[in-house]
Amino acid sequence: MKLSRREFIKIGAATAGAAAAGSGLATRWWGLDGDRVPDPGTEGEKVVPTFCELCFWKCGVLAHVRAGKVTKLVGNPAHPLSRGRLCPRGVGAIGQLYDPDRLKRPLLRVNKRGEDAFQEVSWEVALDKVAAGLRAVREKYGPEAFALFTHGYGGSWFTHLLKAYGSPNIGAPSYAQCRGPREVGYALTFGQGLGSPEAIDIAHARCITLIGSHLGENMHNTQVQELADALDQGAELVVVDPRFSTAAGKARYWLPIKPGTDIALLLSWMHVIIAERRYDSDYLGKHAAGFEELKAHVADKSPEWAWPITGIRPELIRESARFIAAARPASLIHPGRHVTWYGDDTQRARAMAILAALLGSWGRRGGYLLPGAIEVPKYPYTKYQPLKDPADKPKAGGYPLADEVLASGLCDATMPGKSAYELHGWMVYGTNLIQALPNPPQTIEAIQKLDFIVSIDVLPAEICGFSDVVLPESTYLERCDEIWTPAYKQPFLAIRQAAVEPMYDSKPGWWIAKEIAHRLGLNDYFPWKDSVEYAMHRVKAAGFDCDALQKTGVALGPVVPVCEEEGLSLSFSTDSGKIDLYSKTLEAAGFDPLPKFYPQEEAPAGMFRLLFGRAAPHTFGRTTNNRFLAEAFPENEVWVNATVAASLPGFGRPLQNGEQVVLVNQDGVRSTPVKAKVTERIRGDCVYMVHGWGHTAKGLTYARHRGASDSQLVTRFKVDPIMGGTGMNVNFVRIERAQG
Repeated sequence: MKLSRREFIKIGAATAGAAAAGSGLATRWWGLDGDRVPDPGTEGEKVVPTFCELCFWKCGVLAHVRAGKVTKLVGNPAHPLSRGRLCPRGVGAIGQLYDPDRLKRPLLRVNKRGEDAFQEVSWEVALDKVAAGLRAVREKYGPEAFALFTHGYGGSWFTHLLKAYGSPNIGAPSYAQCRGPREVGYALTFGQGLGSPEAIDIAHARCITLIGSHLGENMHNTQVQELADALDQGAELVVVDPRFSTAAGKARYWLPIKPGTDIALLLSWMHVIIAERRYDSDYLGKHAAGFEELKAHVADKSPEWAWPITGIRPELIRESARFIAAARPASLIHPGRHVTWYGDDTQRARAMAILAALLGSWGRRGGYLLPGAIEVPKYPYTKYQPLKDPADKPKAGGYPLADEVLASGLCDATMPGKSAYELHGWMVYGTNLIQALPNPPQTIEAIQKLDFIVSIDVLPAEICGFSDVVLPESTYLERCDEIWTPAYKQPFLAIRQAAVEPMYDSKPGWWIAKEIAHRLGLNDYFPWKDSVEYAMHRVKAAGFDCDALQKTGVALGPVVPVCEEEGLSLSFSTDSGKIDLYSKTLEAAGFDPLPKFYPQEEAPAGMFRLLFGRAAPHTFGRTTNNRFLAEAFPENEVWVNATVAASLPGFGRPLQNGEQVVLVNQDGVRSTPVKAKVTERIRGDCVYMVHGWGHTAKGLTYARHRGASDSQLVTRFKVDPIMGGTGMNVNFVRIERAQG
């Protein structure tokens, strides 16, 4: 059965709420807010183009405004990334703008860190306190002893501030806790990572293989649109997942793999493709090095070898391998996004990249594209002073191929004796470290050792409760940020513009960073009046019309070849100058030059591996307080296999669907009560939760105590020795009935 885009997205998420937001009905619904917007019965007297910040995808938005209020949000049809469409989160951003729990004024801690007790102060008092904290750390330990944790596009102002201040310790949890192993694995193989948005050609693929990637639940707008279009055009899916996900329901082949055995399956697929000569020999002969070594490496990795490891029958491994190979080169191995699972994640990404090379899909239509970006001159700042090396690596050395600063490493560097030097101050922008970093007690212990910590955020997340100063930032609909020029198959330049004035006493990030810089004597690094003047300078320097750009929100660059079929000549920045199937870089660093399978720890008796992911209406914990998006997904549940649920130890009777349970991990940490989703759609050796629930922050009056926090249960992690990613799917839980 073919599915239209609309039908696919409906299945992927409950979009009744999204449709209401897109129509402007959210303005009537939002009755809980003191700034309630009456429905004006119009699309708005002005329309402001901008781009979204409800997740990292940055879709083009048209904000309709009347009488100083945003009445609805719709997609910008001129924006090539999102093509006039928004996901549920995008149209639900009104729920963030008018959230009654928003941080409204600067806050100063009055009790111990973690007690979430503050007093409201003026911006002058708060900024003076922040500047004093930065000065004290610099004078006592040096500027490198202050770190920035950042997530979101507005963080660029604070990255600039910290570099001007003199610190190299600027890290995003999205690297070591999400995408880093993928970037390093693909760079080792092809000479470059994938970036964001990933340059993959889903629209023209004939076979799309998803390995733990939940498209349709993980709502990357462009990719979901293209996936729906591809399916409608006859493309087929192969889905590898312990859970029968939304995408698995559309698949030609669903492989319910045992968690932690992906590398074994990938090696077995390679065995079949090579043994049966189903690879692209011309492509490999021209572009690849190390094929003979790979062939010898997988010679004994038959489907019969993989069966007892993965739980996948040999005939299903063979059939799916043949099916994947039959569609080459338009056979796309989707690289995934959140890929920090078991500590061997760079090698798993390497295995996926090598499989893609066998299919000849790198730089080919229906596979991986190689786009360009619009070049925009940088603002002519005063040069930064030379910076020290970051403190994110262990004192004894480690993670030699990490190409970004590790946020988890910065947390470690706050503990005495772990790194080359210690950190004593943190600035946290737009990221709730209590949920984002593994082992929350360790994060809290590090925070308690700090001399100073400041948070900049829109909502009072848990990290704010541990901060000395909390600064309320405006939402993306109330501010202008850095211009955006991603590498994309249609190069473009997008701007973020304020649709309305900042509410309450919140301020845009550029203003906060500039004011702190002024107090630190760093005025030379912020010579512009405001972010609009800054952006216009760069736009003009790139040769674009500022007036036209303000009206459209986006400008297109020249289209260039992005694949061999369009005339692109492939090149590779690797050791061999070709696709490195066999990695001499890894070999020289003491790692396996070809991916090997190593068994993961088995679950203790009576326990299940804890897995987690996303739901379409939510971006992890960033949207769980959004009352509008909660209409579609009000709280998370824990998926439990139905057969397992019928005979859980200590229950006395079968666990019922919707019954409240408590999860207890291997270290004795207990979750808050959470509903059980009893289903046949998951293997019996694992359970699954949507991430981002179970908040404890006092200020999140809607999300607090809804569902359970998977982060709380992630007290163990396994570090990828190649690049430092924190594998978090190594925790186990038992299930108990909730009391009372």
